[in-house]
Amino acid sequence: MKNKRALAVMAVAILFGLAAVVLASRWLLQQPGSGGGRIVVAASDINLGQRLAPEMFKLVDWPVDSVPKGAFFDPQKLSGRVLKSSVLVGEPVSEAKLAPSGTLGGLSALIAEGKRAITVRVNDVVGVAGFALPGNYVDIIVSMQKDAASAAVVQREQNISKIVLERILVLAVAQEVSRDETKPKVVNAVTLEVTPEQAEKLDLARSVGTLSLVLRNQVDPDPVRTSGATKLTLLPEEAVKPAPKPVPVAPRPAPPQVQKVAVQAKRDCIGVINGLQPAQECF
Repeated sequence: MKNKRALAVMAVAILFGLAAVVLASRWLLQQPGSGGGRIVVAASDINLGQRLAPEMFKLVDWPVDSVPKGAFFDPQKLSGRVLKSSVLVGEPVSEAKLAPSGTLGGLSALIAEGKRAITVRVNDVVGVAGFALPGNYVDIIVSMQKDAASAAVVQREQNISKIVLERILVLAVAQEVSRDETKPKVVNAVTLEVTPEQAEKLDLARSVGTLSLVLRNQVDPDPVRTSGATKLTLLPEEAVKPAPKPVPVAPRPAPPQVQKVAVQAKRDCIGVINGLQPAQECF
């Protein structure tokens, strides 16, 4: 009898113990930061514009309370997607770093909605010595001859340099869209992201004048309004001083006219007989 009661007490104790373990484990799992998850991270560096494949990623344990918003938990869901920003090895991949579903790879995946990509020819000077890299912002200056308003406009006043576009995103240099480069790269073409109106203005500017890129600070969004630079503003002329007024001078009196009287000099004369004709010679 005593053995039966002891066995019954032991059985009840075991049941309560199991119930306590189950309840405690559930409570621990519900606490923030107490558990972990496995999210998708890059297995190697991946450049923007690349079409993704599952083998480019791996699953790693990640604290539950710090899982990035939009993170992926299955590498298969990334198959065929395109990156719009570069991802480094070990970096989580989120929806914010991906182009919309169905986007093909390449430069078109990097163009923002409503924008266009246009390429301009540059050299080592126009391209800011190769420091204009993908992801940078530039201003565009055009140097051209201004239409004369009238025939009286001096030729040197027609030459003008003016900023026509501001804060234009550099999408690519040559055929490279990688934004991880920090070394200057001299190329012969730069692709810019512009609105349709800016594309029209840029195309006209490069056909009527010479373009130059001006590298600007990444976090400087303030627009600048200038009237352009001409030769007159570059080398302003000194103010012309008015000529001094002439001092009136009193006219000089005319010298008196002296009448000259012809005075005949006294001459000596002698009579001369030339044959039968008498004559008089004076000297």
